[in-house]
Amino acid sequence: MIIFYMHKRLINLHLRQLLFLAAGLFLFQLLNAQQQNLDYFLEKGLQNSPLLKDYKNRVKSALIDSMRIRAGQKIQVNASSINSYAPVIRGWGYDEVKTDIAQLNAALQVSKEITWNKNLQNKYQAIRLQNQSALLEGSLSEKDLKRTIISQYILAYGDQQYFELNTEVLNTLRQEEKIVKKLAENGFYKQTEYLSFVVNIRQQELIASQYDYQFKTDYESLNYLCGIFDTTRFVLVRPDLESNSSPGMSNTLFYRQFLIDSMKLVNADRQIDFDYQPKLSLFADGGYLSSLAITPWKNFGISAGLTLTVPIYDGKQKQMQHNQILISESTRSNYRDFFKNQYSQQIALLRHQLYSIDQITGKTQEQLNYTMALVDANRVLLNSGDISITDYLLSLNNYLNAKNLLIEKAIERFRIINEMNYWNEK
Repeated sequence: MIIFYMHKRLINLHLRQLLFLAAGLFLFQLLNAQQQNLDYFLEKGLQNSPLLKDYKNRVKSALIDSMRIRAGQKIQVNASSINSYAPVIRGWGYDEVKTDIAQLNAALQVSKEITWNKNLQNKYQAIRLQNQSALLEGSLSEKDLKRTIISQYILAYGDQQYFELNTEVLNTLRQEEKIVKKLAENGFYKQTEYLSFVVNIRQQELIASQYDYQFKTDYESLNYLCGIFDTTRFVLVRPDLESNSSPGMSNTLFYRQFLIDSMKLVNADRQIDFDYQPKLSLFADGGYLSSLAITPWKNFGISAGLTLTVPIYDGKQKQMQHNQILISESTRSNYRDFFKNQYSQQIALLRHQLYSIDQITGKTQEQLNYTMALVDANRVLLNSGDISITDYLLSLNNYLNAKNLLIEKAIERFRIINEMNYWNEK
């Protein structure tokens, strides 16, 4: 039994040594691992986003629309040929007066649409507004993606901070465990107190492992969000986030959308009037047109003319279209007014939260300084056996709680700054 007991203790000692060695190697790798900052993930995320590429292509497409309008104002040339044969057999067949029995037609047609200059300029403005809208939508989508990436980076960075803190406490407990064990063997502490100390170490190992798992999960989610396929694990650098000064609500990207929508509605309203203006087009053709009845070899010729269309009455559809524009403008104004209230409330709330977090952080830092001093003092007493293990663990737990709260408030502060910058971007 004695041999078995000594063998079991020897195995446990080896297991603890292996765990300590593995943790030491991991921390060494973590400290010497390649670091990566927030800008890297933002650059990769924006570069790999198919949505942002889509908006860039929309801008290119809008430029082509402008070129098509310009091309449509030039002379249009078409070639056409109509050939038919309608025989009359024993008096049966189509009326010869209508069909001429046979018809051959081959002509080159030239046409030119006459568009009033103001109408043409309004169409060009519509293309420009469409282009501006696509650029703005791309900027808004880029801003949304940046906010999401930053939020995920902050989440992963917080997990890393929690893991490092709990690993630090775990290493402290492991170092003190050797001293406590010797003191317990010499009768300074009870065996149950030593076992209680060991139980705290095992509990701390589980907590550190949980934060390690959480960091890996959120880090992989960050890579997935940015379109990065890389199994290398980097150490995340503290995000360099500072609150941008407010440019004023009317200068934000969000408010610019309402301005562009207003100009698009004005443009569409003018286009309704232009569409009801008289339309004039010129045409000319030349070629061969014959029924093959009389001197078909002389049926080469030309023709020219113009077409004029003047709208007179369409059941008041023009006014109906103007009314639809008025309804759209009313909707736009309602959204704009709601945004004004929402923006002011949101900025005021974020500023209040930021102020409160700064106040709590200051008090927590003071508390942390006290707990660190108490842990250092109790560690000296623990090494001489002049303090109970319970009191030492309590002081260490107070330090852990204060440091956890400090990390929590730092992460919350990053999140609030990210949100403020999102609303204030111009």
